Amino acid sequence: MKLPDSLGAALALGRGRIPAAEARMLLGALTGASTAQIAAYPERGLAPELALRFVDMLVRREQGEPVAYLLGEREFYGRRFRVSPAVLIPRPETELIVDTVLARVPRDAAVRILDLGTGSGALAVSLALELPAAQVTAVDISPAALAVAAANAQQLGARVRCLESDWFAALQGELFDLIVSNPPYVAAGDPHLDEGDVRFEPPGALASGPAGLDDLARIAAEAPAHLLSGGYLLMEHGYDQGAAVRDLLQAQGFVDVASARDLAGIERIGFGRRP
Repeated sequence: MKLPDSLGAALALGRGRIPAAEARMLLGALTGASTAQIAAYPERGLAPELALRFVDMLVRREQGEPVAYLLGEREFYGRRFRVSPAVLIPRPETELIVDTVLARVPRDAAVRILDLGTGSGALAVSLALELPAAQVTAVDISPAALAVAAANAQQLGARVRCLESDWFAALQGELFDLIVSNPPYVAAGDPHLDEGDVRFEPPGALASGPAGLDDLARIAAEAPAHLLSGGYLLMEHGYDQGAAVRDLLQAQGFVDVASARDLAGIERIGFGRRP
C-alpha cells in the first residue's frame, strides 16, 4: 500500500475501506487538523511517519478494531477518558447513571459512592467531579483496568480511591450511600459478542452467564450489606432485562424499585433503595 503524501491522498486511501468521518477523525488525531481544515486543505502535506501511522490505523480499523482503541480515548459526560483494550469503551447510555444520581443527590452532599467494575473509571470520575464533596471508591478485579481508571482520575483532577476487588470482596465492613455499576450483562453465547467493536473488548466486561444476569444478581444480593439505610443501588442492564432486574432488586428487599429510560425510551438502569 502506497503511503499517502497529503491529507487528500490519505482520505482517498481510506475511501471504501472505512467511513469518511472515521478517516477524518484519525487524520485529525494524528495531525491536529480540524475536520474543516482537512476538508479545506486536502493538499496539505503529510509527513512519512504520520502517513505510516495513518495506514496502520486504517488497516486496523478496516479489520474492525474500535476507533476508541486506535485513538486511545473516548468522550463520556463531556470529558475525554483514556481507554485501552483492558477496559470496556464507555457508552453514551451509561451517562444515564450519572444523570439518575444527580437527580437525587444535591451537588454539595458529602455522600459515599462506590463504583463496582469501574473499568476506565468513567462513572467514578464523572460522579467525583459532578459531586465534589463526595467520597468515591472505584473497584475492579483487573489491575490493568484500575491503572486506566487511576490515570483518568489523575488527568481529570478527580479524587477517587481505586481498589482491586472482586465486586465487594475487598470492602468488608464498608458502607456507602450510593452503589453504581455497569456490570457484564450480555448472555454468554450471544452472537453479538462476535460482531463489531465488542470483538475487541475484554470478554469479562461483557458476558455474564446464560441469561446475562449472573453479575446483576450477585450485586443485588450483596449490595444491602454495604448500603446505609436509605442508600441506593443503580445498575445498568440490557435493553430487555428491565423487568428481570426489578425482580432481582425486590427479591433482595429493595424498595422504591424502578427503571430509568434512555432517550430512545429503552429501560437501561434499574435502581432501588435500601429501607
